Amino acid sequence: MLIKTALFIVQALLGLLIIGLLLWWLQPRMIFFPLAPLHATPADWGLDYEDVRFVTEEGVGLHGWLIRAPTRAPAKRSSRPNTVQPNTVQPSTVRPSTVLLLHGNAGNISHRRDSVTILTDLGLDVFIIDYRGYGQSEGSPSEQGLYADAAAAWRWLTETRNIEPQQIVVFGRSLGGAVAVQLAAQTGPAALIVESSFDRLQSLADVHYPLLARVIPLRYRFPAVEQIAAVRCPVLVLHSPDDRIVPYALGQRLYEAAPEPKLFVELRGGHNEGFLQSQPAYQQSLDAFLDGLPAARRPQDD
Repeated sequence: MLIKTALFIVQALLGLLIIGLLLWWLQPRMIFFPLAPLHATPADWGLDYEDVRFVTEEGVGLHGWLIRAPTRAPAKRSSRPNTVQPNTVQPSTVRPSTVLLLHGNAGNISHRRDSVTILTDLGLDVFIIDYRGYGQSEGSPSEQGLYADAAAAWRWLTETRNIEPQQIVVFGRSLGGAVAVQLAAQTGPAALIVESSFDRLQSLADVHYPLLARVIPLRYRFPAVEQIAAVRCPVLVLHSPDDRIVPYALGQRLYEAAPEPKLFVELRGGHNEGFLQSQPAYQQSLDAFLDGLPAARRPQDD
């Protein structure tokens, strides 16, 4: 009887070990959902764009679009009073010209029409990239890989295109929010915008896989709540209480960890459609936040 019990325990432990190893191996497929085919281009959206190919420091080929705003007129600051946040520098005459847009964990850049058009309507050029393994970019996604991809996009803007860092807003949505935080902590953008994101990946695992999260360690951390303390630019965090994929509390934690100056905007609606359901207040909030930023330095000011 004792031998049978011992054998049962050993078999159970081996079974748990096999399941654990399988889930460890499957984690990339549970976090990253890339799609390769591009079903549209900005030309289909009525926008002028440049097809961009660039490489990371380790030589991974990446793809993105630099999408031009239809007009530069909206980029000038409005004459209305700044009501966004009292502890930012008072606005001057020129605000940032370009957004580096880092999307979420699924699809590719061709699925971001709504986000792109909202930003271009604000008079901003948008540089949106596909991480490695997404769209036409090479390689396979990983946490460190996504960080390297964002850094390569930053270098392309600042070194290849010679755009001043204070002309660039880093904008990350969902998983891209964690990537944006890490990039902003390492660089000096005009501002950081984080939408529908989380404090750390472990918190998401605790919500969606509470039992497994206790026994199987994560391969990826995405510790945005730790990295955001190093950010030295104005921060805007947007989140919806109706978000069932990334709970509202996780966005609040990230905001609370961010240094001043910062602003929190409450959206309405679910994770994927909240920003659209929050229109026009959503776009107005972005516009007001940009108006409250310190004036971006223009090359001719040097």
